[in-house]
Amino acid sequence: MRWLAKPFDDDQVHLLAQALKAQTLALPHALMARLLLNRRVFDVDSAQRFLVPSLSQLHSPYRMKDMKAAVQRLQAAIAAKEKILIYGDYDVDGTTAIVVLKTAVELCGGSVEFYVPHRIREGYGMNDQVIEEAARSGVRLIISVDTGIRAFAAAATARRLGIDLIVTDHHLPGPGGVPAALAVLNPNQPGCDYPCKVLCGCGVAFKLAQALMEKLLNRTTPSRLLISFMKVVAIATIADAVPLRDENRVFTRLGLQGLRTPVNPGLKALLEIAELMPGRGLNSGEVAFRIAPRLNAAGRMDVAHDVVELFSVKDATRARQIAARLDQLNGERQQEERRILEEVASRCEKEPGFAEAFCMVVEGEGWHRGVIGIAASRVVERYRRPALVISRDGEEAHGSGRSIRSFHLLEALESCATLLDRYGGHAHAVGFALPASRVPELRARLDEFARSRLTAKDFEPMLEVDAELALHQVTPELVEALGLLAPFGMDNPQPVFATRAVRLLEPPRIVKDRHLKLKLGSTARRDAPDGRFSWRQSVAYQATAWRMAERAVAEQLVSGDVLDIAYTVGQNEHPDFGGLELTLCDFERQANAPTPAPRSRAESA
Repeated sequence: MRWLAKPFDDDQVHLLAQALKAQTLALPHALMARLLLNRRVFDVDSAQRFLVPSLSQLHSPYRMKDMKAAVQRLQAAIAAKEKILIYGDYDVDGTTAIVVLKTAVELCGGSVEFYVPHRIREGYGMNDQVIEEAARSGVRLIISVDTGIRAFAAAATARRLGIDLIVTDHHLPGPGGVPAALAVLNPNQPGCDYPCKVLCGCGVAFKLAQALMEKLLNRTTPSRLLISFMKVVAIATIADAVPLRDENRVFTRLGLQGLRTPVNPGLKALLEIAELMPGRGLNSGEVAFRIAPRLNAAGRMDVAHDVVELFSVKDATRARQIAARLDQLNGERQQEERRILEEVASRCEKEPGFAEAFCMVVEGEGWHRGVIGIAASRVVERYRRPALVISRDGEEAHGSGRSIRSFHLLEALESCATLLDRYGGHAHAVGFALPASRVPELRARLDEFARSRLTAKDFEPMLEVDAELALHQVTPELVEALGLLAPFGMDNPQPVFATRAVRLLEPPRIVKDRHLKLKLGSTARRDAPDGRFSWRQSVAYQATAWRMAERAVAEQLVSGDVLDIAYTVGQNEHPDFGGLELTLCDFERQANAPTPAPRSRAESA
């Protein structure tokens, strides 16, 4: 893996460091200035907002196009006691968006029903039959969440049946513009000047909820209530992997703080089943890898209705039952994911051309459609190139794709639009359907499109390093300062540091056949009278290297080896063996590193 040091300007670092120092912020000023500049934070005012997110940084919801019309129509529906239907999506973003908007409308006195489509039977998007059934049951207002920006047919059906449609979505509009709805709330639509363009679907629904509550509760929405909503919005924002900037940073920082003390029975049960103890702060990684997969499992493997019920139920026993069901479904999802990845690896081994394509397209008969999206993410991680994973079901094929940073996957699909029955998504994640017979042509055309925009260099593994440190600079004070940069995620990665000439103090220990535990120490050269040298240990740290066991065995790492390491720094919260801990991103053994001379008994004492 190639390490790439992030460039920096000494003068800029000095100026920002001095400004931070003048603000009496208790930080390692020069290093923090560099980390902030790496995150495009260039002045002290922006630094204050970045380091200390607050509710005051939220934008007015009315800066979003059509917000006024949407709030007025909702206000009228609540006043007239109309039946309101919220039409969502089946992933974490969609189901949590339903929870947020449903709760807000009910707090304001409205009556809400909701509908979540079945991933396999109905697929993504709004279904005309559901709208027609809603009309027969007396619904006159439908609000979509995390879906609808390309629902032209559904909008026409609603209009024909006398139903007002409010679309709330964050996906990119198609070339045909937006549907003819009563209101369209989407910061990415043409003519919308809303400052934060990177909200997730739940974030857009939250802005409508915020505007509605401020209007109908006849007072400024209290901070406590907004932060209560942000617990759920934070989960969706992290799960949907949108950039953690601007409002998303406020949502996630305040929401994660709120998750220290959950009140909702469903939320408590979810944290319990994920083995996340209340009372301590959660980080974005724990949400992404322990909470979000369990919520996503409902829509992937069964019916996403369970997620909405989990957050709505008041009975703790029922909440624990639902959480246990989600945990079971997540286990089933993991098994199916492993099966698909094994078949993909086997296919690539037998036919190397698949793995050498600039945009991989792999398909299999009967692959679970709820799992192909996350399988595509794993294929991208393994082969380091855009990947589409397709499930064939007779003559039909349904696919999901994920991409690398330098390749706009939705544009790639749009170049093949004539082959597809439907598609949608954004730069790095897409979903689509097409006749199975067209998959070979799709594979060829996408590879041709990718070759016109990518080079082999785009597939090289590369690690961006924020700064180089001596190991003794890794201190609890540094960890505390780095906590101000959290939460980490898309567009705000956890800082990566490099340290040269670190000594492996003990033989590496393999954990669960895949991971490594290492004890590392800094080394300082000390010349001996006879001209030889020896080493002495100054500091030592525990380090974890995820999924690097095979590499350590192949390189025959032994105690005494000298390594260059790239790593992140964190705090292990385990009550028995917690403390400051390094997580290795990569390591290189130094060639021709001197072997330490055996220490005398006096030196060992």
